[in-house]
Amino acid sequence: MTEPIDSSRPHPARRYNYWLGGKDNFAADRESGDQIAAVTPSIRTAALENRAFLGRAARHIAEQGVRQFLDIGTGIPAPGNTHEVVQAIDPATRVVYVDNDPLVLAHARALLSGTPGTIAYLDADLRDPAAILDHDDLRALIDFSRPVGLLLIAVLHFVRDDEDVEGVVTKLLDRLPAGSWVAASHATYEFMPAEVVAGLAKANRDGRFVPRDGGRLRELFGDRVEIVEPGVVSVAHWHNDDPARASAADVMCNALVARKH
Repeated sequence: MTEPIDSSRPHPARRYNYWLGGKDNFAADRESGDQIAAVTPSIRTAALENRAFLGRAARHIAEQGVRQFLDIGTGIPAPGNTHEVVQAIDPATRVVYVDNDPLVLAHARALLSGTPGTIAYLDADLRDPAAILDHDDLRALIDFSRPVGLLLIAVLHFVRDDEDVEGVVTKLLDRLPAGSWVAASHATYEFMPAEVVAGLAKANRDGRFVPRDGGRLRELFGDRVEIVEPGVVSVAHWHNDDPARASAADVMCNALVARKH
């Protein structure tokens, strides 16, 4: 059963929507977003670059022949949704979205229109991968005997180490057949000055947000997958040849795309 919307507490999906310039957020989300932006003025650039990476990565995976995607932590619908990207390549491609915010659920059901019968939305939490993988609506669309594209965009940093983040990743990857792909992005402080990191720590009083460097991101996936070129890099630099692309310090988020053996 979906929990009621709590507008008094910031939620990552709504805060992300605010940074992207959306209107589907509350005062608490905007206040939290502004507090973070006061310390890191480039946070909106980071959100936009994450969104752009999602599009490039999803397109790359679809171009490898994958025709079913599991997008966990999808957030509030915005231009460039996963199904829009991959169904431009093949309209029959199936996409299952997962998020745990009731406002996201409401907007997803209203706005996620694509080829009929190819899209589903699950109200579930990444920290409980079994609830996602065994959900009837997912199993109705995703055939785990065929390759799947798993998208974990800007979501793993909301799973703490004491919530077994490695176990979460392992359970998801173990269910995917050989030939599947995964794309992930993850916040990092490794390129930032110490004083900025200190300011961000103050804005993260509840410890829900856990930045990890590129080496740690790679460790989360272990030897279960083969990371493709250019390896673990800034989201702004993954297959992006734009000479005006943002710096790794401004984006403060790493990315990888990998294929399961």
